[in-house]
Amino acid sequence: MNARPDDKLETTPCLGIVVPVYNEAATIATVIRTVLAQPLVCEVVVVEDGSRDGTWEALQPLPQADLRVRLFRHDQNQGKGAALRTGFAHVTAPIVLVQDADLEYDPTEYPVVIGPILSGKADVVFGSRFHGAGAHRVLYYWHSFGNIILTTLSNMCTNINLADMETGYKAFRREIIQQIKIEEDRFGFEPEITAKVARLKGIRIYEVPISYYGRTYAEGKKIGWRDGVHALWCILKYNFLSRG
Repeated sequence: MNARPDDKLETTPCLGIVVPVYNEAATIATVIRTVLAQPLVCEVVVVEDGSRDGTWEALQPLPQADLRVRLFRHDQNQGKGAALRTGFAHVTAPIVLVQDADLEYDPTEYPVVIGPILSGKADVVFGSRFHGAGAHRVLYYWHSFGNIILTTLSNMCTNINLADMETGYKAFRREIIQQIKIEEDRFGFEPEITAKVARLKGIRIYEVPISYYGRTYAEGKKIGWRDGVHALWCILKYNFLSRG
């Protein structure tokens, strides 16, 4: 895709949110209502990824309360990447943004994240937790350090200068994300999509500052050190070994 510098979205902005969900029964209804309260949101695609804690049941009233909500379900847990693969296949809005189901990222910042797309400057936008001017919860040093290492290695392979490759806030023009084949089932989605976006000709990538309200493991955080090791493998795989 070769977008023109003045290629603005001419119609009323319409943002599709894809929400991968796994074992978030206590908070998912609040998350979706917060997402729906944002003026730009015209579609919310929720993919329930085989939860065992009643998340699917907690989601049932939402489509009846708001027709913008569409629910999809995996019978067995497959991982974040698999849930996003399902969500991206069903989203129809012209701009697509990933929202994790835990409000570590603030939906009120959607205009900031998709601003470069709306203005016609960008095709893909990464939200950076490290360049953020807003609030940032102070948590795990080694997570932050590992993120810096992975982002640096990813940048060396892709030759793009991101500050936060592992960010959960990534926004895309729909035609871009739907042309990319997502192979990773778990958290390897982040380095995979970064490598594949960076290879697309004519794609304009921007990064914007965002806030971050991280969770502890006791509060439900799921990513661990094994995912970091796998992310390293994914950086090598999708930049050098697999060019699909």
